[in-house]
Amino acid sequence: MTQPPEPGRPPQGDGGAHEPADRNPYGATPPPQQPPAPPAAGYGYPQTPPNPYLQQPGQHPGQQASPQTPQYGYPAQQPPTVPAPAVAPQRSEAERKALRAQIAIVVSAVVAIALIIGGGVWYSGSKDGGTKTVAGGTEGGKGKGKDGGEAGGEKVPSDPDAELLFDVPMPKVEKNLQINVKGSWATGDVYAKSGADGITAYDPQTGEQKWKLPLPGPVCLSSRHTTEDGKTVIVHEPTRPTAKAPTAGCSEVTAIDLTTGKKLWTKNAKSGDRPVRFDNVTLSGTTVAAGSSSGGAAWNLTTGASLWQPKPGDTCYDAGYGGGKALVALRKCGEYNNYQLLLQTLDAKKGTVLSEYKLPEGVDYASIVSTVPLVAAADVGDTAGDGSGISDFFSVDAATGKLRAKISAPGETYAADCDGVTAVESCGNLAVSEDTLYLPTEEHDAGGDTGRTNEVVAIDLATGKTGRKADAGDGHNLLPLRMDGDGVLAYKSGPYDKGGQVVRLDGDTLKETLLLQLPNDQASRELEISFSPDYQEYLFFGGRLFMSEVYARGDDKEDEPLAVAFGPKA
Repeated sequence: MTQPPEPGRPPQGDGGAHEPADRNPYGATPPPQQPPAPPAAGYGYPQTPPNPYLQQPGQHPGQQASPQTPQYGYPAQQPPTVPAPAVAPQRSEAERKALRAQIAIVVSAVVAIALIIGGGVWYSGSKDGGTKTVAGGTEGGKGKGKDGGEAGGEKVPSDPDAELLFDVPMPKVEKNLQINVKGSWATGDVYAKSGADGITAYDPQTGEQKWKLPLPGPVCLSSRHTTEDGKTVIVHEPTRPTAKAPTAGCSEVTAIDLTTGKKLWTKNAKSGDRPVRFDNVTLSGTTVAAGSSSGGAAWNLTTGASLWQPKPGDTCYDAGYGGGKALVALRKCGEYNNYQLLLQTLDAKKGTVLSEYKLPEGVDYASIVSTVPLVAAADVGDTAGDGSGISDFFSVDAATGKLRAKISAPGETYAADCDGVTAVESCGNLAVSEDTLYLPTEEHDAGGDTGRTNEVVAIDLATGKTGRKADAGDGHNLLPLRMDGDGVLAYKSGPYDKGGQVVRLDGDTLKETLLLQLPNDQASRELEISFSPDYQEYLFFGGRLFMSEVYARGDDKEDEPLAVAFGPKA
């Protein structure tokens, strides 16, 4: 294997004159102002999606695919949602799976068209190493908790009963405009959330504002990794959108300090004479890396010094990166519908290739689930059929680049979800430990009074074999949020008359321990079910559960919250 020249990555992109066949000049793509006209089968985002966590006796909650729940960041790319009414219509299992597959087809089709015509602006005028992975995430957890290392940071409370701690008001947005408010972070000292004009941090118990960082445009993407001293990285637009100019592109990479609320630096990259619109950003040690269909770029976290930039003259490019304990590039070669995808473990400071695994033919998009251990997911030959982006997982030896195990994960069996089309490091409803992949099954008939349930299954990363499993119980549904040391944190939805829970599953026995019991009163239940881990951001850290929106719309009701926090009673 040819090693790229130091100190940067190999040439990526062609400087704009002859860009890769799938070049999307708008990068991380906001939703369209008008959704694509639906075919007879009913394609596109539902205008008012029912919330599957609102149940009546005999009904069941819809299987959810939670966005990555980073302790510090939430990069997931979710479709827009609307809080459910007190009584929401229900979809059957088949209808929900078909809808998810249809949405994926529309997303892929629109992306492909955008790449061909060089457009790709989506907006909507209607509702539709020194680095740790913290609150929510996959490796060692699928998220980011500074104190959630191997020993586990979450403590078993003497009283798990929770109350509503506070809510964050929805920002005001121009009529007929939808903007990103993606990104939420939780530490021991703050809960921080992206808004329309910056990031605001709150006391995680009282909701009192602690600091605000103004930004010129909305946050598009955030890393799900932070340093031990609370530094992380985001991508945002250079200007605030308007109804006439709904996006300026996700081009600005900014490093921030979550402890002080200060900006460390802002950088961008060029492809020819145009700014690169990034689809992904991550952090590994002191390296910030951002990927796009124009290639990848990297900077030093402390100084902002450039480590590598997109270069002309190569038909291959870094579509995105996975961070955390290691830095892994997802490198694309070839043309649309005929890609060769490579997983490359990199020297994070130089960008040189340490090992490489070639994904099978028939994979146009893939996701990096974890870097240590190295696990990727892909929909091989578009066989998943459920819009999850996953038909198989690939467990790879990062030292040698050799495949350890290929793990089949049929869409009709498992409920994990990855968005490899627009975000390389964006997977939900799963967790990865040093030797195990934890996946939720699709819900199924439980045979009891409430009728539906599911399980979390443990899969050996060395052999691909399944064995242990945790049963959610009749009327409940278990969805992994992240690892907590050797245990798995999971959100457990309740039946229609009971609040949900956050539980910890022992990594070996999968025995369940209750960490938080959400309130059962009607007002709290209606607030809880107005959020869904399928579409919104869920963070659990320090014994508190934070749920937040990823879009703000001009027609949102004034009483709809941007974020809510549940925690132990004072």
